[in-house]
Amino acid sequence: MAIYRYRAATASGQLRTGVLESNSRADALDRIKRLGLMPIEAVETAAKSAAEGKVKTNSAVRQGIANALGELAVLLNAGLSLDRALAVCVENIQKPALKAVFEKLRDRVRHGMSLSRAMTESGGAFPPMAAAMAEAGEASGKLDESMSRLAEALDRAEALRQTIVSSLVYPAMLLCVATGVILVMLLWVVPQFEGLFTDAGAKLPMQTQIIMGASHALKSYGLLGLLVAVVGVIMLMRWMRKPNVRRAFDRKLLEAPVLGAIVRNAETASFARTLGSLLDGGVALPAALSISRKSLSNTHMAAAIDSVSSGLKQGGGLSGPLAATKLFPPMAMSFLRTGEETAQLGLMLTRLADVLDRDVRNAIQRLISFMTPAVTVLMGGIVATVIASIMSAILGFNDLALGP
Repeated sequence: MAIYRYRAATASGQLRTGVLESNSRADALDRIKRLGLMPIEAVETAAKSAAEGKVKTNSAVRQGIANALGELAVLLNAGLSLDRALAVCVENIQKPALKAVFEKLRDRVRHGMSLSRAMTESGGAFPPMAAAMAEAGEASGKLDESMSRLAEALDRAEALRQTIVSSLVYPAMLLCVATGVILVMLLWVVPQFEGLFTDAGAKLPMQTQIIMGASHALKSYGLLGLLVAVVGVIMLMRWMRKPNVRRAFDRKLLEAPVLGAIVRNAETASFARTLGSLLDGGVALPAALSISRKSLSNTHMAAAIDSVSSGLKQGGGLSGPLAATKLFPPMAMSFLRTGEETAQLGLMLTRLADVLDRDVRNAIQRLISFMTPAVTVLMGGIVATVIASIMSAILGFNDLALGP
């Protein structure tokens, strides 16, 4: 994909600039129209330089950005100029990576660039909704309120992400310990008895033979198997990068039992929170819908949003086309219809996101509460099987020794 820098006009005649990724110039112009803008020009820029300027973000940086934007909103509300407010934010930031992001943002603003454009050219440090909400705040003269909504949305999104990651830490550690215990038994414990069984010369029980065979195979071909597994994972990851393969996988993922419902609710919550925040910040629905689409990591759901966005420009509503895709939870459709009927779509989307976030957390906790004992029982069963196979062979030798 190439990077295109564009200039476009709004329905009221205001000039807007930005950058986007697209396969071709025609596709870039089409995407600009989906934002509800009238394209003036779209010029391809060097993809290499864009990649070099890409900012890598992690959990600490994302949380720091949310906190810094919240502080920026407070300072703007207190009457400080944008330049001075950004300078104060930079002074209060301790982490070098985050400090560098806001220093560049401050410098661009000092050189006359708008905050929204500075965020757009930040190398991916800020999500697409940040620039959109900043632009809406600049147009309405309520930049402090827009930054406050943005900080709250980013903070909630990061909190949900951390909840999911934290919930998976213990089962992952338990699985690693279980795998380590099994490897130790097969590579070191079982071979200790191999000489005893060989000297005895008696026929081993089938269960013991299976365990011995597994130990031999692991010792002889373990490294080769590990190498094959690593190569297989790398090839699978490359294969999954193909758009048609990724979309097919995402479609099947939504159909999976238990996990599919969690993914569907989590994606819908992220989309609803982003769209609601943009609408409350004064962004027009077509542009907000196009930007919110980027919050969806599931490509199958994102493609459905593209079709809904095209129908929206033709005068259709939002709840009807979304319901027709049959990809979003029925609860979401109820909230959307209520929001459209009461002209409070942004508020209802935010409340929907709160409800779905709670459902996702509860579902993950239930899944983890099942996975933890399941992994424990599985580990105990495998270890017990290894020990039982060895003990049955030893007891069999004792019976032969005591026999007539």
